[in-house]
Amino acid sequence: MKSTERFSNRVDAYDKGRPRYPAALVDALAADLPAGAVIADIGSGTGLLSQPFVERGLQVRAVEPNEPMRRAAEASLGRHPGFVSLGGTAEASGLESASVDLIIVGQAFHWFNRAAARREFARILKPSAPVALVWNDRLSESSPFMVDYEALLRRFGTDYAQVEHRNLRPAQLSRFFGEQGCRLRVFDNAQWLDWDALQARLDSSSYVPEASHPDHAPMLAHLRQLFDRHQQEGRVRFDYDTLLYLAPLSRETP
Repeated sequence: MKSTERFSNRVDAYDKGRPRYPAALVDALAADLPAGAVIADIGSGTGLLSQPFVERGLQVRAVEPNEPMRRAAEASLGRHPGFVSLGGTAEASGLESASVDLIIVGQAFHWFNRAAARREFARILKPSAPVALVWNDRLSESSPFMVDYEALLRRFGTDYAQVEHRNLRPAQLSRFFGEQGCRLRVFDNAQWLDWDALQARLDSSSYVPEASHPDHAPMLAHLRQLFDRHQQEGRVRFDYDTLLYLAPLSRETP
């Protein structure tokens, strides 16, 4: 399956189950933007990272190749005058050259063709404008529940080991930015999920069986056991570090 199509059947689960981004991260990225700044959210999905920026009145160009995900973002964010939705890709965004003050990428960079995306980013960015690569990094050993959830993914995941974003190492990310590398900042983040939200969180992952797969029902039965074992007042806690890799692109091609 093409990477741009992996989430077509998971849009509702993605929007319901995926974590949002810490306000401190949005504050850090918005602080240095000039008046009238244009932000490009590349691989914007259902708009989870675009949302806090447009709600602050900022101009966001949300670039997403997957139509169902793009339509979901348009339905939730289209009322904001600063939000513009585009059906482009990281490698061919459709944005004008030197038109962007900040590129943000949430949970999507590991799907890109990095060399082609770097060329496109360099084209659309204004001189010295930065790129922010962001992940909500699930902490797989922070609690007994998180340990058990990781074991569930390894047991039922279809291609979990191949597509997990943590396969990207910091050195690879640094090379993308160029010889000066990038700066890493880490923000605390967490979700408290009831049963329905926990099921959505699992079903939002492209590497687990879909509802039509014979392993889907056994997987949910196992998830229910984990929820019943670890829930506190009807919810479980999902722990994350939100990772921000931030820098302008160097002029040199790595």
